[in-house]
Amino acid sequence: MRTWKRFLFLPLVCSTACATANSAASPAVASPAPTVTPAAPSPVASAAVERPFGTLREQAERQQGWLRERLTVAVPELMRKYGVQMWVVPMREYNEDPVFKALVSPTTFAARRRTIYVFFDRGPEKGVERLALGGGSQGGVYEPHRAQQQVDRGGATRAAELWGPEQWQVLKQVLEERQPKSVAINVSRTFAFADGLSHGEYEGMAEALGPAWMKRFKPAGNLPVDVIAWRSADEARFYEDLTKLAWNVIETAFSSQVITPGVTRTQDVQWWMRQRLGDLGLDTWFQPDVDVQRQGATEEQVGENPVIQRGDVLHCDFGITALRLNTDTQHMGYVLREGEQDAPEGLKAALQRSNRLQDIVTAELRPGRTGNDILRASRERMKAEGIDGTVYSHPIGLHGHGAGPMIGLWDRQEGVPGNGDHTVIPNQWFSIELQATSPVPEWGGQQVRSAQEEDVTVDASGTLRWAWQRQTRFHLVR
Repeated sequence: MRTWKRFLFLPLVCSTACATANSAASPAVASPAPTVTPAAPSPVASAAVERPFGTLREQAERQQGWLRERLTVAVPELMRKYGVQMWVVPMREYNEDPVFKALVSPTTFAARRRTIYVFFDRGPEKGVERLALGGGSQGGVYEPHRAQQQVDRGGATRAAELWGPEQWQVLKQVLEERQPKSVAINVSRTFAFADGLSHGEYEGMAEALGPAWMKRFKPAGNLPVDVIAWRSADEARFYEDLTKLAWNVIETAFSSQVITPGVTRTQDVQWWMRQRLGDLGLDTWFQPDVDVQRQGATEEQVGENPVIQRGDVLHCDFGITALRLNTDTQHMGYVLREGEQDAPEGLKAALQRSNRLQDIVTAELRPGRTGNDILRASRERMKAEGIDGTVYSHPIGLHGHGAGPMIGLWDRQEGVPGNGDHTVIPNQWFSIELQATSPVPEWGGQQVRSAQEEDVTVDASGTLRWAWQRQTRFHLVR
């Protein structure tokens, strides 16, 4: 059994020098000034701990504002965009629809018994009616429907919760009162995000409603995908702070505070990153990954969990989950040899090539274009400039690999049918994930892979910005 190296967990503060060194971005990508929305302090005193985003109560208050804006702004716009008059989203406890997190309050962690959300567009003047057939109002954003009054054991009269087949009868009543010409449901063979209606729920609904109503049901298509993908301006402000924290964890992980050349293994660094998030009360959506490229050695020769040596090129893949949002960041590091003050010029040139490929992809990414269009145009420009690379970027937000158009897969550079045919929308985020492979003269022409991933936001006007900034210099381990 190997003894794990003990690390001192220090507060993470990105220095001005570090921020300046890595702040260069392409002309088409700018970063907005950070804005923090203050929240009311909790009346309950608590111990002094690191809380980078405030207390859980403060976080929930901010998330509730995001939910209200999504339901009042995004849902009506998207229903009308896709010609949906009524949208019905049924689900049961622990078998929630993928759109669930986009529709409920931060204090709701699962569907209540059976929950049926109904959205009915009454027109631009009256707006979209939001009904909850089962469960609560989610902080006042839905009109909940209850069963008939019942008398409990103590003699008090109260409204029982809807339960079982009676919920379908309440849905039938809602349909008969409103008479929608069509009803959208989440069934899809392309997007998992639009395929949340389980077979059992469909059968129960069909049996209760009958063939006349079921003839009016149709797939919701891209509606649930874009409802999940849509992000507000305040979410983008928060995301800047979340991305800064991701950078700070990586900067510390790729430094002498964590790595001792000749002693520390890559898995030591991975678990330090994971533990750091746990100490901050945060989580991740995947196990952090750290790998090594070494002069004169193949990937097989380096091994799966190597001891980090001087002269190694480091790479990490790291994500944070907070307030239901996710980051996805890949950065490059270099372990200085004795007497070195910076990475060799050939390695810096390799990083510049992946930076150039970032410029190309971000210039092609804009609302109205499909993921396959962006991939095709980016690869054409990449080849014209002589860059040996691959592009495999993806949406991000409520899910790490988020709802929206795929921009290639690492092994599908010809395009992704279906998933890549979806279009970019305003108020959506992406992880610009790619790699460029370059020969390094100082390593005898050995090929080095510069793999980078940086998150970007697309605002309401279609303007794309780095969520915070992008890496343009190696993190250095001295």
